[in-house]
Amino acid sequence: MRGSAPFGRLFGIPVRVHWSAPVLVAVLAVGLGSQTLPAWLPGRGSGFYLTAGLLGALLLVASLMAHELAHALVARRAGTEVDSMTLWALGGVTRIGRLTAPARALWVALAGPLTSLVLAGAGIGLGFVALRALDWEVPAALLLWSGVVNLLVAVFNLLPAAPLDGGRVLQAALWWRAGDRERAERQAGRCGQVLAVLMLAGGWAALIRGQGVGLWLLVVGGFLAVAAAAEIQHAKIGLAVRGRTVRELMTSPPLVVPDWSTVARCLADSGPWRAAGAVAVVDLDGRPSGVVRLRTLVAVPERLRDGTRVRDVALPLARCATAGPEDELPGPALDAALGNPPLLVLEDGRLVGVLALADIAVLLRDRRYVRG
Repeated sequence: MRGSAPFGRLFGIPVRVHWSAPVLVAVLAVGLGSQTLPAWLPGRGSGFYLTAGLLGALLLVASLMAHELAHALVARRAGTEVDSMTLWALGGVTRIGRLTAPARALWVALAGPLTSLVLAGAGIGLGFVALRALDWEVPAALLLWSGVVNLLVAVFNLLPAAPLDGGRVLQAALWWRAGDRERAERQAGRCGQVLAVLMLAGGWAALIRGQGVGLWLLVVGGFLAVAAAAEIQHAKIGLAVRGRTVRELMTSPPLVVPDWSTVARCLADSGPWRAAGAVAVVDLDGRPSGVVRLRTLVAVPERLRDGTRVRDVALPLARCATAGPEDELPGPALDAALGNPPLLVLEDGRLVGVLALADIAVLLRDRRYVRG
């Protein structure tokens, strides 16, 4: 996710924090400290409410990270690579590899909501124990609040609409029933669009009535609309490339730049690949050594461009997505090609082509032309 920065690792999984995550903490802290806690624990000072609200917000953020960690650990146990977990203003996002069976997809989808339900039960249960048996009012209030919110998180995420976890559950069920992954993905995305429309309509109605919840509904509804559209587009691409191999869609011969070239020279000669935004880099023997993005070259200060080699700023081969020319689509190669930088197609260690989003866009355009 753009705008996020590394924030350590959990169980070997990279954790990233989006710039909007502090906004989430602030909103939760203010809401808890200015409304909920004063109603539950009246007569305290503003400093107390602010501190307690911040502690409660951090407790809930930890619960959201546990939700994402459950997705990641179950996915890894299912044999799928986990790229990262990212915390942001609307919760979290876990990037995993391609799941190969509907049963695995089902368990990965359910892991997060089930974890939230367990945390909800633990928070509410421990909250009542702290209140009734120990007379600890403040810990009890924070635990009860986090338990209730975790319950709401679990229920909301189980709505049958992609990209929510419930949408993934629906997709897995449809995939298992019909045996068609891409069509199941498209149907779950349609359900996501329906939910987005309902939330947007409800948000406008609430704002007209002066209810603050309307803004939240609009933000979440807008996110769902964009994400559901992306799910549908991804499914359409999967259907379009079904039965094809990487060789059929890749660009060959690929555009390349020598890794010993200077940034200044590369920028001066970058006309043919400016539209692509990224190009493969090769060494003296003609073997691929990585990928360089145009924006990375442009970001090098002008005074340093004559002395900086392309290999110094390129993404190394070890961090690039690669595939063989006979790899079938859809599959991991397709997911890599939809990202940035492009997928490098290697045969016996030699670069024979690249597969990028532009290549797939041409295929989709040709299919529309033939059908039209």
